[in-house]
Amino acid sequence: MMNEISTQKKVRLDTYNNSWYNPGPKWKIFLWYFVNVVFFINHLNPFIAIKVFLLRLFGAKVGKNCCIKPGVNIKYPWKLVINDYVQIGENVWIDNLDTVVLNSHSTLSQGAFILTGNHNYKKEGFDLIIKPVIIGEGVWIGAKAMVCPGVTCKSHSILTAGSVANTDLEPYLIYSGHPAVPVRERIIE
Repeated sequence: MMNEISTQKKVRLDTYNNSWYNPGPKWKIFLWYFVNVVFFINHLNPFIAIKVFLLRLFGAKVGKNCCIKPGVNIKYPWKLVINDYVQIGENVWIDNLDTVVLNSHSTLSQGAFILTGNHNYKKEGFDLIIKPVIIGEGVWIGAKAMVCPGVTCKSHSILTAGSVANTDLEPYLIYSGHPAVPVRERIIE
């Protein structure tokens, strides 16, 4: 068994190449990095209107009456769509190497992680993989929950605290666990 493993191909990070990936101009990425640290990640800026203005300035589409709490980390705002009445809690990380859409009345609770990139563990070069994430209308992503690349959380689904969604969430279902599985129906009174 040990000899079989030693003769298999191995990961070679010196062959890693994501030169195909171009998220935007270097100056824009650099400038956003500074703005993100000062106005978003920084817990001393509670002013939502400033955050919305800056997101729009950098190309995000932001609807009306959104709430963006302190400590939010956004990778690339020009790959972000936030519709109306969206709530984004403290310490949320939107790692949007690809598009992230937050539809109206959706909530990302404290510490939630939206992930659009990963690596192909089957490739010698550990190639970068990116896929968009769509958070549907009325969806609630619980505290410290993770939504993986390519996942669509459909209308009014819930991902409970600490859970990991690596497949689509169906409408009006509550998901829990790692990986998340449906545990019951969401009934809104």
